[in-house]
Amino acid sequence: MSQDLTAPGGLTRLFVEAPLAGGELVLNEDQSHYLAHVLRARPGDTVRLFNGKDGEWRATIAAIGKRAATLTLAARTLPQTGVPDIWLCLAPIKRTPLDYVTQKATELGVSRIQPIMTRRTIVARVNLDRMRANAVEAAEQCGRLTIPEIGEPASFDKFLSEWHGDRQLIFCDEAGEAPPAAEALRGRSHGPWAIVIGPEGGFDPAERSRLRQLPFVVPVSLGPRIMRADTAALAALAIWQSTLGDWNFAS
Repeated sequence: MSQDLTAPGGLTRLFVEAPLAGGELVLNEDQSHYLAHVLRARPGDTVRLFNGKDGEWRATIAAIGKRAATLTLAARTLPQTGVPDIWLCLAPIKRTPLDYVTQKATELGVSRIQPIMTRRTIVARVNLDRMRANAVEAAEQCGRLTIPEIGEPASFDKFLSEWHGDRQLIFCDEAGEAPPAAEALRGRSHGPWAIVIGPEGGFDPAERSRLRQLPFVVPVSLGPRIMRADTAALAALAIWQSTLGDWNFAS
């Protein structure tokens, strides 16, 4: 007897690179292994697929083996939708918190995650493939139809020198005087925006000074307590979403 792997309490949404427009497609080895050995799927079972361009599709497993699963596309269940144009720009933090931030930022609807290397950044290398894998998994689970773009790490100076001034940049300044984030954002344009978060210990004085002098930067406060970098990133995203993003359903 076949089962609906998309039913509540079951699964599954899978991100694929292939076009979705009817016909058949073959999953990669990892996804095929997941269906066969984790979900114990069988021919006739159904899943949902998305690729960031063609909406969400319902598909039936036509054949499944150890290394390949063939799916037949049945019908599009959701039209393609996007997310607000909000970037999260942050100094990389040690592996587990960065995994967590990538997953939760994806759930919060961020469109791009941009690692920046500041003077106090202690992480020398960023595993972009791992970040993307975390983003894909989070998108599959939370129902969004796109995957956030993962930017190549950039130095702080390069990050600012190549900035497009039409994108406003929220600077979460834990060391200087700034209005509360919700107050600073209320009534402003709905996009495009970005949020910049420093490393553990914050930006150094020269970096802070440069940020505060730029016309497209909006300094904000996240409250009276000192937050970890990963907490600050998610708090700032939640505030932006509730004031200017797609949580603000009246906008």
